[in-house]
Amino acid sequence: LCLLFLTTLTACTPAKDTTPESPAITTHDQLVRFFFEWRQFAEPEMKDGVPDYSPEAMARQHRESDAWQQRLNAVDTAGWPIHDQVDWYLIWAEMNGLDFMHHVMQPWVRDPAFYVWFHPDPTDVPAREGPNIHGCIELPNYAQPLSDADAAEIAARLRKAPAVFEQARRNLTGNARDLWITGIRSIEEQGASLLEFADEQSAARPDLAAAAHEAQAASESFVLWLKEQAPSKTGPSGIGKDNYNWCLQKVHLMPHDWAEEERILQRELDRSHASLRLTEHLNRNLPQLAKIDNAEDYDREMNKAVTEYMAFLNDAEIMTVKDYMDPAQRAKIGAFRPNDGIRGFFDEINYRDAMVMRTHSYHWIELARLREEPYDDPIRQTPLLFNIFDCRAEGLATAMEELLMHAGLFENRPRAKELVWIMLAERCARGLGGLYQHGLEMDYQQACEFASKWTPRGYLPADGGTITHEEQFYLQQPPYGSSYVTGKLLLDQLLAEYARQRGDQFTLKGFMDDLNRAGIIPVSLLYWEMTGDKSLVEKAAMGG
Repeated sequence: LCLLFLTTLTACTPAKDTTPESPAITTHDQLVRFFFEWRQFAEPEMKDGVPDYSPEAMARQHRESDAWQQRLNAVDTAGWPIHDQVDWYLIWAEMNGLDFMHHVMQPWVRDPAFYVWFHPDPTDVPAREGPNIHGCIELPNYAQPLSDADAAEIAARLRKAPAVFEQARRNLTGNARDLWITGIRSIEEQGASLLEFADEQSAARPDLAAAAHEAQAASESFVLWLKEQAPSKTGPSGIGKDNYNWCLQKVHLMPHDWAEEERILQRELDRSHASLRLTEHLNRNLPQLAKIDNAEDYDREMNKAVTEYMAFLNDAEIMTVKDYMDPAQRAKIGAFRPNDGIRGFFDEINYRDAMVMRTHSYHWIELARLREEPYDDPIRQTPLLFNIFDCRAEGLATAMEELLMHAGLFENRPRAKELVWIMLAERCARGLGGLYQHGLEMDYQQACEFASKWTPRGYLPADGGTITHEEQFYLQQPPYGSSYVTGKLLLDQLLAEYARQRGDQFTLKGFMDDLNRAGIIPVSLLYWEMTGDKSLVEKAAMGG
């Protein structure tokens, strides 16, 4: 892999704008217009409904991106409010992200899973995780039941699948073995989803079902081709520590490097295990938690937990609670699934105590807020490219687990506190697995085994669906795997400084409301906006 040239921050010493006929950007409104022009450029060209990721198209986009960077760097933000300067950094991070995609990641060349064309399940963050092909079908974005117009649109897009997979055969010339092998599984899973979707639509919408069958046949043919090529794929899939550092700092604006993240995650892994053992000791005379074993109990306990959770947020003055939040949580409680063995890590938690996963499900409140209370700032309302939101979205959802435990949510559920520590241990262990993959110290299988080894009670089998998909994703999208824990700790740092500045006037509700109003953006930028201290983002932007 090519080591990126480590660019330096140019906001303080603007470069001359050499873009032909590009008007100077002197106001935030002009920056917003520029942002949407940039977003249009960042999309690949479409040819007959299929995005063009050919070598020629990608080389052209990469070459032309220089002019966009020059124009952004020419903006003089001196004197702008911090909020508006933060928006400049968001665009800067996205431009670095596109540069990183071209220089290093190149998922259209290295990763078969990039070409998944049909996604039937929702994501719980502002935009689907991972590098994804532009124009892919996001079924959850369509209202159910499907209207005639939506059904026709989906059918037309499904019929582009053969062309998508044909282009993939030409573009996929990389040698990243672990990405290739796990990518085959992703395409196989897509085929199964298409068959299920076709069956669901067969009676009411036969044309849509036929389109799904056509896409499934193309997907199956693509799998056969991928398997034929697999023996020739022998290279590493991780990107190396230097490239990881550049992405971590210049794209995700994290004030750490690979080695610091390893120390942070190892320390939190040790703390979670030690805290678990102390909590188990405290609870040693209490009965163990029993798993829910029937649908009636499942529905009752999950709904009861949502009611109790929302009441706690309000009554304990954690944050301002709005009417849309309860139904947003309640809609995502899921359904009971019979199983005698390990269902999957988060089900092992959820089926033992319904409250614990409600805390991390703060994700669904955040997505509802985007719909019901959109930000006045169009840049903040638009989900960031390249999952740049990860440390804030996943960091806060993870922080809510321990934060609410310390705030008293589990005082009547002492055994549930054990599950909170187990969840932190799992996130540290899998995050370290992702780090070691990109540090070229472990391959994919070793990362899965490491995460399994360090997750308590055998809740995370190395061959189970949870970790095998998670470690694949962390290989696809650095530094997502560590962001749950590193984002949480940056939020701890933000809370500490925010409270110090306010002294006796500090309230947790005030902090949470200010945090929620600021947007789902990197925590280093939130730290600057909410405290006036720019040091974290400067450390990230200047390379640690």
